[in-house]
Amino acid sequence: MVIWLDADSLPRKVRDIVSRAACKEGIAAVFVANRAVDFEPCALCSMIVVEGDQSADDYIVESAGANDMAVTRDIPLAARLIEKEAVVINDRGDRFDRDTIAERLSQRNWNLALKEAGLSSSGTRSYSAAEVKRFADRFDRELRRHGIR
Repeated sequence: MVIWLDADSLPRKVRDIVSRAACKEGIAAVFVANRAVDFEPCALCSMIVVEGDQSADDYIVESAGANDMAVTRDIPLAARLIEKEAVVINDRGDRFDRDTIAERLSQRNWNLALKEAGLSSSGTRSYSAAEVKRFADRFDRELRRHGIR
């Protein structure tokens, strides 16, 4: 199992949680972004810097396999990874799967259309301590489902 992180937009706290778990459990974690991002150092963690807007997504999809885990906020990327049978969670502790991804894509596209029409604000929700805990709990549950921990 490899943990793939769409690291561009993930909060530092999430990156550190994954890095610590990777070290503790002996799991490779690959941070992929179009710029270098910080995370707690670990010999099992690596940083891949790619060029271009969708290059990180493409790299993760090409590299991830069935039973790998991915952490991303990107709904279209999540859909592509689910097709490869990867486990996909976001930084707020939500799990994406075959039963929920179509609705999530539809919601994303609707919100994007509203934003492009000027009918919605582009504000991003804050990232609270409760959401960090929710992510950590979900991440731990997914590791246990894989027989880790």
